[in-house]
Amino acid sequence: MRKFISYSESLKILKDIDFGPAPTQKLFLTNALDQILANDIIADHNSPAHPTSGMDGYAIKFEDQKLKQLRIIDKNPAGSIVKSKVSTGVCIKTFTGSLMPEGSDTLIPIENVTVIGTDIVINNTVKKTFATRDIGENYKRNEVLIKKGAKIGFAEVGVLASLNISQVEVYVKPTVAIASTGTEILDLGEVQTNESQIRSSNHLTIEALVKKTYVDTIQMGVVADDKESITSLLKNCLKTSDIVVTTGGVSVGDYDFVQDVIKEELNAEVLFHGVKIKPGMHILIAKKDGKLIIALPGFAYSSTVCAVLYLLPMIYKLRGAGETLPIVKAKISQDFPLKMPKTIFSACNVNYENGEYLINFDGKKSGTSAILTNMLDSPALLIQDENSKGLKKDDFADILLLNQL
Repeated sequence: MRKFISYSESLKILKDIDFGPAPTQKLFLTNALDQILANDIIADHNSPAHPTSGMDGYAIKFEDQKLKQLRIIDKNPAGSIVKSKVSTGVCIKTFTGSLMPEGSDTLIPIENVTVIGTDIVINNTVKKTFATRDIGENYKRNEVLIKKGAKIGFAEVGVLASLNISQVEVYVKPTVAIASTGTEILDLGEVQTNESQIRSSNHLTIEALVKKTYVDTIQMGVVADDKESITSLLKNCLKTSDIVVTTGGVSVGDYDFVQDVIKEELNAEVLFHGVKIKPGMHILIAKKDGKLIIALPGFAYSSTVCAVLYLLPMIYKLRGAGETLPIVKAKISQDFPLKMPKTIFSACNVNYENGEYLINFDGKKSGTSAILTNMLDSPALLIQDENSKGLKKDDFADILLLNQL
């Protein structure tokens, strides 16, 4: 076990985790919305398979426009195949989606002609092949249309349906179990019986955060801070979940039992316990029977920041979509020194103006790692690497866009 490693080292450890082949399942198209595709989708035909009309008009030979007047010899409705052929001096009325009649190479729109009896008079000419959809315009046979790892949205459903694919293979959604630990904390609706008790928000904040990634969640609520309760919690969650997330009980206090249970009762492989970051330096991540345990600090801001930094990337890894955290460059509005030799994540406000992100700290409170209200409004996290120097006004720095998670 490595203790108080750098942030970059902790990310490398997690990147190297091998969860093995991800399980897949087949779902009906519309039930697969927001799921992650488990294999490439390859076209088995050309679309369109034949030259096709792109609008209502008259199928002609391009060079016949110089004749100015052509005879209508047939109609060509969509869904039928006309037997008549276009030859010099004649045209066939053709509708949107119809196959272009044999002998034609151009479609002149109905708006460009005047019909006189059985003839059309051409008022405005068009370019060759106008309104004619070429073979394979939409897609060509053997073309990879949707790549493995894509998230299935409405467009993907439409393309799959056009390929006559009714069921699609997707990765099984990861399951995340979430609990807050602490004898002093109260769940929603519980009555406070003494002034030392506080209301827990961590388990619900984290559940809301991970639900945005389209995973299944198991909400375990608040668990008493004793070894027996925590051991039972973790053992049960490991049976049903891919990732178990707890908050609280990972520091060095006499009643911080989560770390003891993970190390001693479960005999889990601790990947690291302690990272040189602020907030959240006491975070603990372990593996047990191919499952991941992420033990977060108890303070609300700390637990939320660490969930963003560590839990979300692990969900992305399990989902197989190649997603990453939304980190961009932004200009800072004031001097901002590096206060300690750690990687620091500071709440800030972000706006996008004139093609660049701008950050400021208006209304952000300083204090402990419990101030979750600093994540309201238009929040981002300013990232200061432990090896970096303090920032000067108008410098550019990395920020993590919280509203784009």
